[in-house]
Amino acid sequence: MHFVIQNEQFVHSVQHVNKAVSSRTTIPILTGIKIEASSEGVTLTGSDSDISIESFIPAADEEREYVEIKEEGSIVLQARFFADIVKKLPGEEIEVIVQDQFATTLRSGSVVFNLNGLDPEEYPRLPKLDESRSFSLPQNLLRDMIRQTVFAVSTQETRPVLTGVNLESEGGQLTCTATDSHRLAMRKASMESNSENLELSNIVIPGKSLNELSKILEDTDELVEVVVTDSQVLFKFKYLLFFSRLLEGKYPVTKNMIPEQSKTQMELSVKELLQSLERALLLSKEAKNNVINLKTLEGDELEITSISSEVGKVTEKITCRALEGEEIRISFNGKNIMDALKVIDSEMVHIMFTGAMSPFILRPTDHNQMLHLFSPVRTY
Repeated sequence: MHFVIQNEQFVHSVQHVNKAVSSRTTIPILTGIKIEASSEGVTLTGSDSDISIESFIPAADEEREYVEIKEEGSIVLQARFFADIVKKLPGEEIEVIVQDQFATTLRSGSVVFNLNGLDPEEYPRLPKLDESRSFSLPQNLLRDMIRQTVFAVSTQETRPVLTGVNLESEGGQLTCTATDSHRLAMRKASMESNSENLELSNIVIPGKSLNELSKILEDTDELVEVVVTDSQVLFKFKYLLFFSRLLEGKYPVTKNMIPEQSKTQMELSVKELLQSLERALLLSKEAKNNVINLKTLEGDELEITSISSEVGKVTEKITCRALEGEEIRISFNGKNIMDALKVIDSEMVHIMFTGAMSPFILRPTDHNQMLHLFSPVRTY
């Protein structure tokens, strides 16, 4: 194999596929990145068997030439060295030559690296998926949906299915849900689908996969196609494929958890509430449980308090824009509420309480595409 490639394009692709490579894999060949040169261009692949990323650099497009292919072929190079080397090469072009016994030369400017490659035939083939179930979303919307839900997945492996985000669709509406059984984050959006009535349920994508995917998603309204099968999901970009396995198991039915009626409702500024919780947590984070107490006062005022037996107590009053219903005293995990407030891209938030011991709902006031549900903390 022998080709000369534009440095910038190559580095960009190597960084993308390197996101899928894990040093902790049990399959030695997967610690490498596969490079394949054909007349069309150069394809790079990285995988840890849960996530696989394939990036393609075309030989040329309408504007310019990226790769000059002198001899077709393939090689696997150790990712942790290769990715760092490529990033630090000085020239505008990188020449890659593979000789016998997988000996590989990288040349750029006056720098020459000789690396020992691995047999590309041992590298697992990427799955060929049935593309009958697919839908499309703009990249920036998908990135927002991930940011606004993935923080709520469980970090405990006791219920593996809760470490992922659940995708469901009905009537052209996509719903993403994440819960760790103490809190729930839900985000809806409309999607474009290739079949009239595409219905998805129990599609659970690992949170780890979505975190890696969101680093690749760009702030543009270019569409990304999402292909779903029983065990895999594929995100298709113009020159990049991102595969992830799906989590097995039945995701809990969350629709029934969301209360319809409320006893107390309030509207207040996201920024004010967030800053108040940050101050209250200065004391309660010592106790490791982040407990904050809230009670409604006369007029439109709330009182937020946090007590640490070792450190002391903080009390703060906040004025709501609107407050109606019964008086309430409730305790909750302040950090969980803060996580939700940070992803609500609205100025005002609407909170709905159904009682001191029942779950309560937080949602932005300017749209109903998002909802956060929290369990209170029992304090006696």
